[in-house]
Amino acid sequence: MNVVQVGVFIAITALIALATWLHCRGKGKGAAADEKDYFLANGGLSWYFVAGSITLTNLSTDQLVSMNGNQMLLVAWWEFAAVFGLFILAFVFLPIYYKNNCTTTTELLQKKYGDKHIRALISILFLAGNLFIFLPAILYGGSRFFLSMLGIDGGIENLLISSVILASVGAAYAVFGGLRAVAVSDTYSGVLILGLALLVAFLAMQAIDFDFSGIPADRLTLIGDNDSDIPWHTLLTGMIFIQTFYWSTNQTITQRAMASPTIREAQKGVMAAAAIRLMIVPVIVVVPGIVAYKMFGDVPSDGAYGMIVAEILPAWMSGAFAAALFAAVLTTFNSILNASAALYVCDLHEAYIGKTMKIGRLGAIVSVVMSVLALALVPFFASQESLINTVQQLYGLLSMPILSAFIVGLAFRNVSAMAAMIGVVAGVVFYGFWSMVWEPAHYIHGMAVTLLLSIAVSLAVNKLIFGQNAQLAIGDGAPHPEAV
Repeated sequence: MNVVQVGVFIAITALIALATWLHCRGKGKGAAADEKDYFLANGGLSWYFVAGSITLTNLSTDQLVSMNGNQMLLVAWWEFAAVFGLFILAFVFLPIYYKNNCTTTTELLQKKYGDKHIRALISILFLAGNLFIFLPAILYGGSRFFLSMLGIDGGIENLLISSVILASVGAAYAVFGGLRAVAVSDTYSGVLILGLALLVAFLAMQAIDFDFSGIPADRLTLIGDNDSDIPWHTLLTGMIFIQTFYWSTNQTITQRAMASPTIREAQKGVMAAAAIRLMIVPVIVVVPGIVAYKMFGDVPSDGAYGMIVAEILPAWMSGAFAAALFAAVLTTFNSILNASAALYVCDLHEAYIGKTMKIGRLGAIVSVVMSVLALALVPFFASQESLINTVQQLYGLLSMPILSAFIVGLAFRNVSAMAAMIGVVAGVVFYGFWSMVWEPAHYIHGMAVTLLLSIAVSLAVNKLIFGQNAQLAIGDGAPHPEAV
């Protein structure tokens, strides 16, 4: 980076931080904030902050870098399918969360099953996914982009140095500002990153005169064959459930939509996020990578996006883009930290240790500990061929078993919490065997099978071991009669 790039980078990064501080000052209660204030911004997020925060929480280097790193159109299906998941969140899950006045998604499970232990189990699984999968993947993806863009060696030492910087700044937002600061910085950063990412996509196509000839057909198709990363038939099975889980039950995402003053305001924000996901995101996560294939060939190690950005942007603009990507990494990282703190404080600490008057301080400790542990896992993700595929495949260990607990709790009455927990554990074990040992079919199909198995085990155990007959309760938003 030359002096101009550094200057633009620092200026934009500082402006986003200043704008966030000006918006949030005087609205929080610091370390003494209560749960609703620290984790749900006291129900004060307008629809545009909900849309911006949902978009930027998901859109980070694990999308821009790793999806472009695949250098093919096919991976756009992750984004098209996400629109379906956002509709499910807006019109199926959000009304239930608001009706039950939930702070965390897992709180709904306690109210449906009348048992705090299932809430704790699912929280532990969410925390494990955040710690062992998402946080280190975000740090690696962000570091990989910056090193590639700057032409710096991507060895493990440089990756770790860059990751430490990202983790430190990202944790600061989560520690000192709570969800309000996270959501506001997300939105300001979102306007910048979406605009510049669209510009990169346009300039990339302009660099090849909008001529995609010479690129192999398998890199320009939306119909994946059996040997592709996303075979077409997986769109009809596990892909549907992956999106339902991610957008509708994942605390990191739904926390934003649960922080509006009304359900209507929240739904407006989710629909705006869906529109962005449909019309803008697919273009910016695949076009630059495909162009990079034509210009540079098959680029290894998710380096395509950084190379194309360095090639087509002038120095001052690349500084702005680096600041935008830096902000995107921070917003995703600090969003996961804030969600993790909410899960620990509300679902574990207060349930098994006791109430605390210093929510912010306890959340800060959780954020710092998780940041440090995530840094230790960066080398593992640096060794993977495709970041996006590794993340999705690993998260299958947790996502479908977790979703089964929500489906059973919402679709049935008279189901023992212990039966649902046994179904969850059975799903984790089965998917691990399917994806790491047996491998009879694509892992996305394995997710669908895992979900059905987990549900079946829950209902069977409920009947055969606990002697309870499950009763259909579709559309019933009332809490479990034993809930407290």
